[in-house]
Amino acid sequence: KLTGNVITARHTVTLAGEPIGYVEVQNRIASVLSTAVGLGLLGIVLATLAYIGMTKLPLQALDDASHQLSEHQKRLADKNAQFDAALTNMIQGVCLYDADQRIIVANQRYAEIYGLDPEILKPGTSLREVLEARVKNNVYSEHEAREMVEVGIAKFREYLSEIIALQDGRYISVVRRPLANGGLITTHEDVTDRKKADAQIAHMAMHDTLTGLPNRLLLRDRLARATGRVSEQNLLAVHCLDLDRFKTVNDTLGHPMGDALLRAVAERLQGCIRGMDSVARLGGDEFAVLQMGISEPSHAASLAERLIATLSEPFEIDGHRIVIGASVGIAVAPFNGTDGTILLKNADLALYCSKTEGRGRYRFFEAEMDARIQARRLLELDLASALALDQFELHYQPLVDLKTNRVVAMEALLRWKHPTRGNVSPVEFIPITEEIGLIETLGRWVLQQACLEATRWPDEVGVSVNLSPHQFKSGTLAFDVAAALATSGLPARRLELEITESALMQNTESTLETLARIRDLGVKVAMDDFGTGYSSLSYLHAFPFDKIKIDKCFVQNLSEKPDSGHILRAVVGLGTSLRMITTAEGVETADQLEQLRGEGCTQVQGYYFSPPRPANEVDALLERINASAHKTDVA
Repeated sequence: KLTGNVITARHTVTLAGEPIGYVEVQNRIASVLSTAVGLGLLGIVLATLAYIGMTKLPLQALDDASHQLSEHQKRLADKNAQFDAALTNMIQGVCLYDADQRIIVANQRYAEIYGLDPEILKPGTSLREVLEARVKNNVYSEHEAREMVEVGIAKFREYLSEIIALQDGRYISVVRRPLANGGLITTHEDVTDRKKADAQIAHMAMHDTLTGLPNRLLLRDRLARATGRVSEQNLLAVHCLDLDRFKTVNDTLGHPMGDALLRAVAERLQGCIRGMDSVARLGGDEFAVLQMGISEPSHAASLAERLIATLSEPFEIDGHRIVIGASVGIAVAPFNGTDGTILLKNADLALYCSKTEGRGRYRFFEAEMDARIQARRLLELDLASALALDQFELHYQPLVDLKTNRVVAMEALLRWKHPTRGNVSPVEFIPITEEIGLIETLGRWVLQQACLEATRWPDEVGVSVNLSPHQFKSGTLAFDVAAALATSGLPARRLELEITESALMQNTESTLETLARIRDLGVKVAMDDFGTGYSSLSYLHAFPFDKIKIDKCFVQNLSEKPDSGHILRAVVGLGTSLRMITTAEGVETADQLEQLRGEGCTQVQGYYFSPPRPANEVDALLERINASAHKTDVA
């Protein structure tokens, strides 16, 4: 219904199909028109969009899909290039087979390892063809070549990891892995360098780097295997060797020369043994020889004598003539044990005993040696505490001037009075103090004590002190001498120091410098045991000694060996010409005394006048000897 500019519309309302009332809706005409126009425009827009969707959108989608496909193909090409680069540049050779045993892909490194023509590795080539090509290149031994093809094909589906030795010396690590699809992938790597490095490491672990000889570890291994075959008819001997005077070579000529000497020793030892025997370096200047398959111990003795004789021959190294020697200890299986460790220990005990008896000897192991070594160790322990417990004392033996027949000096001699052992001989304990490093401390005490006790004697009586070669190594010997003089107040002119040739041999230049500093203090220096060494005359030229002490062996043989008299006369003449005092040691009889006096000897010393006496008897000793000299002068 239209009323003015308003439109009224009535709508019936029903409930369960029955009309129950109505609703009227009024709208202005302008509003209705506006709505109609809006609906018309909406239709036009929708129609336009429908047209665009039907014509334009499929072309855009096609362009997008084409672009995506191009990008995918590019990525795939990149991946293929990367895969090809990786395959080409791998250090391993790779070959991939399908279930029909035909190549899918193989890289260039695979061809290089076996010297194959790349053409044979194209896809489709059979496994048999590849294996036959490898065999034709003669990279395998004849035995391996016969099995290579058939075994390789028969075990196509089996996992394998092994290292193959090729005829040209190379080693190839081969790993073969079956695939789930029935195919197979194999990798091949040249591990020659790694194999050599492993072999070198293994060799270094079992061999001495300096000499190339087996080391203790390899010796024990060989010994362990060898002891299982020994019997009373098939003996095994273990020789432990220690070089004599090697330390002197190291100290005087330096460690490089010592190393060169050890290499030369190793060569000589190897020249002494048979092919079934072994030489090992245990460390330092210690070696061992494993002597196999001997029937009696005398064969071991023969080898030991040969080893000692060989090493006693002079060595010529870099212009130096070097003379050493060797001591040997021997243990024989099964008599001295069947365990390798026990045999080495017993041979070492025998070596120790051999060295204590002198150089250039060999000893077989004896059961009581162990007890002797234990006793030696107890002695070392007692020695270490003896100084602190005030068990050492000095005894003195007079040196008599042959012109005046009076005592001009007293030689200080060390004595050890043990509470249970009693008086221990210096011959027994002095070498031990040198070995265990006690000699420097003990030598310093002797210097101090001798100087202090000498201050109680008449001013014209000096004191003579022996020096060990080991005291020169401390670097403080000159200071120790000066300190002993200063502490005691003894004038330097009353002190005399005696050295043996062995002290000079160990480090001549350093020793001579130390002696020069000592002499600058005003202390006299004497060469002891003159004539018993190799180079006594050269040392007399190198240093201005104040005195030569003639060894007692020449004095004691005066009546029995005419040559001793000639030597004595020559030494005395040498001393006179060099203005050195000559002192003869070991005088025991009046005849020896008169003969020495007739030869022009300056001083004498020996039991003829007195054995070494304690410090508290020196005054009485001086009075007795000097009183006899006075009676002689009066007569």
